[in-house]
Amino acid sequence: MSEFAGFPEATFTFLSGIALHNEKPWFEENRPLYEAGYVAPARAFVAAVGPRLRAVSPTVQFEPKVNGSLQRINRDIRFSKDKRPYKTHLNAWFWHGSRKGWEAPGFWFQLTGDHVWLGVGLHNMQGDVLEAYRQSVIHPRSAKALLAAVEEVQAAGSYEIGEKTRKLMPRGYAADGPAAQYLLYESLHAFAELPAEAARDKDFAEVCAAHYAAMWPIGKWLLEDVSSGE
Repeated sequence: MSEFAGFPEATFTFLSGIALHNEKPWFEENRPLYEAGYVAPARAFVAAVGPRLRAVSPTVQFEPKVNGSLQRINRDIRFSKDKRPYKTHLNAWFWHGSRKGWEAPGFWFQLTGDHVWLGVGLHNMQGDVLEAYRQSVIHPRSAKALLAAVEEVQAAGSYEIGEKTRKLMPRGYAADGPAAQYLLYESLHAFAELPAEAARDKDFAEVCAAHYAAMWPIGKWLLEDVSSGE
C-alpha cells in the first residue's frame, strides 16, 4: 500500500465521471480508474488516519479495505426509487466496539467532487441506544458532561452540532433540565465541511485528524455515557 499524500487527480476524475455516467457499462469500462483513483488512495487514507485516531481514542477500529472502513460504491437500490447503481461519493468509517456498526460513536469521512464532510458521533439512534442516550441526557452528572463536551467542541472551531429531529419531547420526558433540548435529538454528532480541494493536500490526513480530535469530546461523551458498542 502506498503512503498517503493527498487524493490524486484520478480520484476527482472518477467521481465526476460516475456522477455523469452512473451506469454499469461506464463503470466496467473505467474499472482501472476506480481502482487507481478511488480504492487505492482511500485505502492509503484510512491507513494514515487510523493510527492518528488511536491517539485520540485508543479503542477505535479501522480496516483499510472495501467492506472494512471503506463503504462499497454500490448502492442498495432494493427499496429505493433512485435506481442509480453507484454512489457518487467516497465514504469511510472508523468505529468503536467489537463489531463494525453504528451502535457506538465513530469518525466518518465523505468526499465528493465538491466537498469533504468530517463527522464524529452517533447517527439515527434507535432502541436501547436511544433510550440510554435519553437517560444520560436527563441524568444530572452526564447532562453536565454533555453540555461541557458541546461547549468544548464549539470553542475549538466552527463545528456544527446536529441534529434535532423531533418537534415534541419524547413521551415520558419533561422539557426541563439544563440539557433538555438534546431530548429532541435522535442523532448527536459534530461535523465540519471542507472544500474538496483540501483533500489534494499532502498533509490532508493530519488535517483530518486534527479536526476529528477537536470534535471528539462529543464522541467521547457518547462512548462513555451512551454506548461503547460492546
